[in-house]
Amino acid sequence: MQAFGALADPTRAGIVDALAQGPRTVNEIVELFSISQPSISRHLRVLREAGLVRVEARGRSREYQLDVAPLREIDRWLDRYRRFWASKLDALERHMDQEDSE
Repeated sequence: MQAFGALADPTRAGIVDALAQGPRTVNEIVELFSISQPSISRHLRVLREAGLVRVEARGRSREYQLDVAPLREIDRWLDRYRRFWASKLDALERHMDQEDSE
């Protein structure tokens, strides 16, 4: 669940959102944020170490792509809580419907 820690930072979450739209070079990512290229590179390193992004050499540049495997792991973990809350909300809805009909 290293991905949770990586996504806790708003800039890294924004980078993941940008990469969800397609691969990008570092320079393309830098243009999306108001921070320096070295800072973006540090964020990309954290995302790489968490397994959220992978990098490919494209000639002289490097292209970053989203790796969804860690996001699937988070989704599976969250699914337990979705089911829990869905049952609670369903019970609340039944209660409210019963109150309305009385």
